[in-house]
Amino acid sequence: MIVITGAAGFIASCLVGALNAQGYRDLVLVDDFSREAKRPNYEHKTYSALVERERFFGWLEGNHRYVELIFHLGARSATTETDAAVLQTLNLGYSQRVWSLCVAFGLPLVYASSAATYGGGEHGYSDSHELVERLSPLNLYGKSKNDFDRWALAQPQKPFFWAGLKFFNVYGPNEYHKQRMASVVLHAYNQIRQTGGMKLFRSHNPAYPDGGQMRDFVYVKDLCDVMIFLMENRPKSGIYNMGTGQARTFLDLTKSAFRAMGIPENISYIDTPVDIREKYQYFTEADMEKLRSAGYGKAFSSLEDGVEDYVRQYLTSHRYM
Repeated sequence: MIVITGAAGFIASCLVGALNAQGYRDLVLVDDFSREAKRPNYEHKTYSALVERERFFGWLEGNHRYVELIFHLGARSATTETDAAVLQTLNLGYSQRVWSLCVAFGLPLVYASSAATYGGGEHGYSDSHELVERLSPLNLYGKSKNDFDRWALAQPQKPFFWAGLKFFNVYGPNEYHKQRMASVVLHAYNQIRQTGGMKLFRSHNPAYPDGGQMRDFVYVKDLCDVMIFLMENRPKSGIYNMGTGQARTFLDLTKSAFRAMGIPENISYIDTPVDIREKYQYFTEADMEKLRSAGYGKAFSSLEDGVEDYVRQYLTSHRYM
């Protein structure tokens, strides 16, 4: 039995689909299942049980002997969240309790951290444990994730296998419900389809041209492959970056979307919203050496291939993974 928290959300529901495709059926999905917009993410998956987020700890105390591993991917994931108490409860406190129960019951744990922990990148993008204490995230979401990483590393008792995954800029199917927080690929697809063009954020940093802001964009299918690898192989415990190791521009991404849609390029620029302008990351690029050293050898999708697959296999028909 494999437990996946956040299972109605984007990345976790894709993981459920990937696990089903690999023959895993005895899955327990944990989330707040009240949002109807998320229902298509999980309603056609194969699983053993749905467990409401607030009931999970009681469920685990009664069923831990059947659990093989927990993927803790549930969180308040909005980088614009300003309610520190919500983040304290859902991203830090809840995760601490999951960790503590995994220690108590002898369960391996894979949990979601975030590249938002790296802040402006002034210390680079290494997943070295020594770097965690020095990081200064740019928003409360990133801080909540880094606070948990710091707490986990400081614990004298740890699960016998654990991995914290610093997701970079993830795109792919099952993010239809995310609205403003959806990937730029989904925004580009919708905007191009509706208007024939795409508006990108203008750069407010003289080091980067308009559209030249860079991110490590990673296709969600590749993340699922890595998570299944960690579950099946259990290499050295620790924090791992989850990107491609190659930063690409938003202009590259947008051009890939136009190409996949078969529509001529029509790109213009608008000012970055004031509420995120001062905390905007202009560059991220994962150092992937630790994962490679752990034995993961599969190539990551190029931006062009990932966007093409996402657009043609999912967005054009509103399919789910």
